[in-house]
Amino acid sequence: MSVFTPTNISFILQGLWLTLYISFIAIVLSTLIGTVLAVMRNGKNPLLRWVASIYIEFVRNVPNLLWIFIIFLVFQMKSTPAGITAFTVFTSAALAEIIRGGLNGVDHGQTEAGLAQGMTGFQIFIYIVFPQAFRKMLPAIISQFVTVIKDTSLLYSVIAIQELFGKSQILMGRYFEAGQVFSLYAIITGIYFIINFAISSFSRRLAKKWEQAAE
Repeated sequence: MSVFTPTNISFILQGLWLTLYISFIAIVLSTLIGTVLAVMRNGKNPLLRWVASIYIEFVRNVPNLLWIFIIFLVFQMKSTPAGITAFTVFTSAALAEIIRGGLNGVDHGQTEAGLAQGMTGFQIFIYIVFPQAFRKMLPAIISQFVTVIKDTSLLYSVIAIQELFGKSQILMGRYFEAGQVFSLYAIITGIYFIINFAISSFSRRLAKKWEQAAE
């Protein structure tokens, strides 16, 4: 009996959609929160620096698997919102350091030039510092997107979200021949590879294009 049936393909695509949905929402929210945390950690206010540093270091050094458990069980959230929240909490800390590195990579002379033109600190950040930093950090942010997509495979075993890997595990229960199981794993592996390879390749091409433009 073949596993390549329209019903199975549709079933797997539903899981793929949920994987991409969770990943996209988490990476957008994480980028916004990570930017705020990076600015706080780079700022002059010692209290804000302390808060951002504690959050970033604490969250980054606790496995994402535990955050999924904590948010789902402690806050009694539904599975999909809990998954998005857990990935947002964890990924925002990782992105904060990526964004902070990008901001620190902008020559301080750019800020001085902005001040000389009578711009405010906020205007300098929005119009001068952040656009330049964004080019430096976008490839790393895209790479983090790949990590989020792969790590969503944790969600089924932890809180039973039927994302891509979860759908494949459900289908595994319907087939017992080695060839069928291998075919299912090959399909799921191929989907993960194609998506993540495409994103990684786009990141590399984008970085190369920007390097050539800067020369």
